[in-house]
Order: sequence, then structure tokens, then C-alpha cells
Amino acid sequence: MADTEGAADAEDTAAGRPDSAVVRDALGVGVAVGLSGFAFGVTSAGSGLTLPQTCALSLLVFTGASQFALVGALAAGGNPLTAAAGAFFLGVRNAFYGLRLSQLLALPRAVRPFAAQWVIDETTAVALAQPARRAARIGFTVTGLSLYLLWNLTTLLGALGAKAIGDTGTWGLDAAGPAVFLALLAPMLRTATERAVAGLAVVLGLGLLPLLPAGVPVLAAALAAPAVLYLEGVRSRRGGPRGLPPAARRSGEDADGTTGKERQ
Repeated sequence: MADTEGAADAEDTAAGRPDSAVVRDALGVGVAVGLSGFAFGVTSAGSGLTLPQTCALSLLVFTGASQFALVGALAAGGNPLTAAAGAFFLGVRNAFYGLRLSQLLALPRAVRPFAAQWVIDETTAVALAQPARRAARIGFTVTGLSLYLLWNLTTLLGALGAKAIGDTGTWGLDAAGPAVFLALLAPMLRTATERAVAGLAVVLGLGLLPLLPAGVPVLAAALAAPAVLYLEGVRSRRGGPRGLPPAARRSGEDADGTTGKERQ
């Protein structure tokens, strides 16, 4: 078994990228995103959470979007249960990342509970970008370790800094959390469907803000995803037979690329 795993690693190394290149890219992601923990520390302290509470969120939750959603809802005067529910629904996506990464990384069972803490957007993106399992493992580990350490350190510094400067609203730092959240989200919106979901979520969230209690519009915005997917399903059913691209339907081509005249 050991010989087989060693041969597989050697084969992965030959087929994949150099380890140094993977480490460099993973550190770049970890450092770049990890520095935004300062914004979370400032936002969390400004929303009324204590220093231990702020640091505990980064240590135990460790998923930026959910953390920002939680403290943002609390800062707006939302109910703690509603705020926690919004953060929970945002964090559910990590469970789906874990299903994919468990197959890709194939880590030993004893390691998986600890690795699960690092299953977030950034580690998943770096791991999936690698061409081989060895590179994926290195990318996941380096990104997770560097990001976890730096995120928690900058969270502490941000919380301490917020207490030192006083009211974060006076300095405009209350906008730091949403700004960082949008900066992390924007590069992930690559397809028209993803952009449509994001746009509808913004409309729902802002439109319902004056009508519903604080924190509830965030939950309502989650309805954007099923709504867009439903509309896309309706449109595809009306577009014609499944399996044919729109251009093929317009030109009368079948799935194999032939026309009715060619078959005759």
C-alpha cells in the first residue's frame, strides 16, 4: 500500500505543477484574504461584541461571509437568532465544498475532522485549481494554515484597534465589513446565472430592508437562488428539445450536427 501511494505521489508530481509554485500561489491567497480579518475585527467590535466573542468567532466559525453577516445583522439591531440563522445559511455552502474535496484530497480519516475547519471558499478554489492530488493537498494545506493564522491575528488587531479609536461609525469603518464582503464575492460571479442571483439578492435585501426586522432581509435574499434557477428551467423548457444548443435549434441541426437534408 505504501509503495502504491508513493508511486501515485511521484506520478502526480510529474504530471502536475512544481510544489514551489503551488505553495507560492496558496500563500498569495492566504495572505491577501487573511488581511481582511482586520476589517472583521473592527466591524465586530463596532457592532458591540466583546474582544473574546470576536476572537471566538474567527477561531471557531472561520468563514468570513458568515461572520460578516452575523455581526452586520447584530450591528443593525437584529435579533441574535435571526442573525445566527443568516450566518448559518451562508455557511451551508461549505458542506457541499467538503463533499467535493473529500474525493479530491482523499485524506486519512483521522485528519478529516481537523481539515474540515479549513473547508472554505479560498481553500476550495486553490485545491480545485490544481491538476493533481498531491498539488491539491499542498494547496489546500498551505492556504488553510496561512489564512487561519493570519485571519485570527488580524481579527485580534482589528478588534483592539476599534476599541482604541472609539466609535467606528465616525471613521467610516462600519462600511469595512460590507466592502470586504463584496470584494470577496465579486470575482466568484463568473456566469450570467450567478450574476442574476447576486443582482436579485441585492434587490430583495435592499427592498425589504425598511419593511422587515433587521436580519430578516438577509434570509429573504436567499430566495434569489431558487427563483433564478426556476426561471431558467422554465425558459429552457420553452426553448425546445433538451440536448440541443439554441444555434442548432435555429438551423435545424440535430445533436450530432447533421441537418435534415444531409440525412436524406
